[in-house]
Amino acid sequence: MHNSVANKWWVYQRERFPVFAHSPLLLAFSFSAISYSSLLRGVVRWPDAKSIAVAFFTSLLFFLQLRIADEFKDFEEDSLYRPYRPVPRGLVKLRELGWLGLLSALTQLIFAVILQPSLVILLVFTWTYLALMSVEFFSRDWLKARPITYLWTHMLIVPLVDYYATACDWLANEQLQPRGLFWFLLVSFGNGIVIEVGRKLRAPADEEVGVQTYSVLWGRKTAVLVWLGAMLATASFAVLAAINIAFALPVAVVLALLWLVAALMAGRFLQQPESCHARLFEAMSGVWTLILYLGLGAIPMLVKMGGQQ
Repeated sequence: MHNSVANKWWVYQRERFPVFAHSPLLLAFSFSAISYSSLLRGVVRWPDAKSIAVAFFTSLLFFLQLRIADEFKDFEEDSLYRPYRPVPRGLVKLRELGWLGLLSALTQLIFAVILQPSLVILLVFTWTYLALMSVEFFSRDWLKARPITYLWTHMLIVPLVDYYATACDWLANEQLQPRGLFWFLLVSFGNGIVIEVGRKLRAPADEEVGVQTYSVLWGRKTAVLVWLGAMLATASFAVLAAINIAFALPVAVVLALLWLVAALMAGRFLQQPESCHARLFEAMSGVWTLILYLGLGAIPMLVKMGGQQ
C-alpha cells in the first residue's frame, strides 16, 4: 500500500513537477537572490545556510503551488484534450492535490517563523496573488482573449517569489530593503517571460490540439521574435542590476554570447522547424536563466570573497 502511494506521487512529480530538473535552477535562483541582496548591503561573505535553505524550499513550494493551481483551473480542458495527464487519467485526485497544497503552505509558514516572523507578511501577500492567479483574477474569458495581458499578469508571480527570497537576507537580518533591488526583480520578471514563451514555442509537428502555444497564437516568427526580445530586455535589466554590484562587464559579455547562440538557434528553427526538438527553446531558456542568476549571485560573491583574501 505504502509503496503504491509513494510510486503514485513519484510518477506525478516526474510528469508534472520534476523536482530534480527544477532544483538546480531554483537553487541558483534562491542563492542569487540571497547573494545579490547581501552584496547590495555591502556584505561580502558566504550566505547563511539557513537563509538559503528557507529561500530555496519556499520558492520550490511556491512553484509546486502554481502547478497545483494549474491542475485545478485546467482540469476540464485537460480532460478533453490531454486525458493522458495524471489528474484526468485518475493517477491522483484534485482533492489530494488540494491537501498537498495546504501542507506545502504550512511548511512555508513554519520556515518563515523559524527564520524571521516578519517574513509571514510577505508570505501572505504572495499567497494572495497566487490565489488570485488560480481563479484567473475572476476574469478568465477576458484574459484568455488577451494573451499578452494574460502572460504579464501571470508572470508577476516570479518577481514576487524572488522578492520573498531576497527578504530571506535583508529582512532576516532586520535591515531595510536595499537600494537597487528593483532591477533584480525586473530580471526575474523578464526571465519568467523567457521561460514561459520558450516552453510554449513548438515546431508544427509538435503542436497539440487544445494547447495554446505562442507559436500557434502569434505564429512562429512573431513568437520567436518575442522570445528573443524578452531575452534581450532581461539581459539589459541584468546589466543594470550588475552595475549595482560592480560586475556589469562579465554579465554583459556572457549574456551577449548566450543571446547570439539563441538567435542562431531561432534562425535555424524558422528556416527548418522540423529539424528542432519540441523542447529546444525550453531547454535554452533554462540554460539562459541558470547562467544569468549565477552571474548575479554566486559568481560575483565568490569573486569578491576571493578579492578580500
